[in-house]
Amino acid sequence: MALGGIGIVATLALAGCGGSGFDDGPAASGGAGEGGGELTSSDDALTIMIGSSGDAETTAVKDAVAAWSEESGVDAEVVAATDLTQQLSQGFAGGNPPDLFYLATELLAGYADNGSVIAYGDMLENKDDFYPSLVQNFTYDDQFYCAPKDFSTLQLIINKNLWDQAGLTDADIPTDWDSLAAAAQKLTSGDTTGLVFSGEYQRVGAFMAEAGGRLVSEDGTSAVADSQENIDALTYVKEHLADGTFAYAADVGAGWGGEAFGKQLGAMTIEGNWITGALGDYPDVDPLVVELPAGPAGKGTLQFTNCWGMAADSPNQQAALDLVEYLTSAEQQLAFSKAFGPMPSVQSAADQWTADNPDLAAFLAGADYAQGVPTNDGVSDVFTDFNAQLATLKDGDPATILQSVQGNLEAIVG
Repeated sequence: MALGGIGIVATLALAGCGGSGFDDGPAASGGAGEGGGELTSSDDALTIMIGSSGDAETTAVKDAVAAWSEESGVDAEVVAATDLTQQLSQGFAGGNPPDLFYLATELLAGYADNGSVIAYGDMLENKDDFYPSLVQNFTYDDQFYCAPKDFSTLQLIINKNLWDQAGLTDADIPTDWDSLAAAAQKLTSGDTTGLVFSGEYQRVGAFMAEAGGRLVSEDGTSAVADSQENIDALTYVKEHLADGTFAYAADVGAGWGGEAFGKQLGAMTIEGNWITGALGDYPDVDPLVVELPAGPAGKGTLQFTNCWGMAADSPNQQAALDLVEYLTSAEQQLAFSKAFGPMPSVQSAADQWTADNPDLAAFLAGADYAQGVPTNDGVSDVFTDFNAQLATLKDGDPATILQSVQGNLEAIVG
């Protein structure tokens, strides 16, 4: 499933449309992505390609773009890709890419290095409204490339009915690793495991963040996967996989943590706010969303986001910039949130989003300390290998696994 353009693999984002303040006309030598100050401008229509989670998202984006198009007088078409990564690649290879498109963090470096996208982030009138951590996600070679379209963080979701049946109270809500282990033990009964989550870095990595670890240094220049902090995190997870109080979703017959939670195969899970839509299929489940318990280094979680990538070959970048400002305004992002669930990427929408979604406030609280996933070119392949090794963590050696990841990262970092 995907929500808000954020891919979740089962094994495993209304301002006025005025000008941006930059002169219309051909792109300057070097282009906006290399420090040029101008954008292309023409009468050409815009094509916007999205990776949609379903009809609700597709309809919401189409309606928003249609409203902008009517107001601006610029024709625009939204294309919901069936395979976004492949279709983008084909579009660039064929010299006919979409003007705007959902762009994942792990793909930015590759497209930036080959000149496919421009860095327009500093041209945005609302650039200072985005959460700093999201801006960092889309900053490459010291250039803010593209506007974060929305985001999500991982937090702990508790089945309130099973919690009550186990005799647990609000006082037992986990605040550290010890209390998480204690709650998981009490909730493990029969076919229900205390804590179930997907066996992948994109979930296990939350424990690494809580321990003070990460895969790549914050500035993206060095691999730090084999740190003691990461070893401690994987050792903790391994211990509780082995004692049966934690489990991977695949090991309990579920495709992902949300399915395991909905089917009550797991009394708790670690997921993002996209789980709220999936739980509509399980009306008898009463979820309670709380922040993940602190680890040895304090609070920690992962965040996931996409941006609005802009093609360097777009003949109408000025209109594309205006559209991005429209789509990332607080008003429009709040409308998207109501339509299909993502959290707004702009800080000015935080209070209203929290008021509209009080039961989900823990997800937004994570924005203050969330860690973004690495964005180095080639990191997707590292994730694939790491996830394959995490599948064996229950019987594996954390240090050995992380040494392998370290070697893979060193081949692409720096």
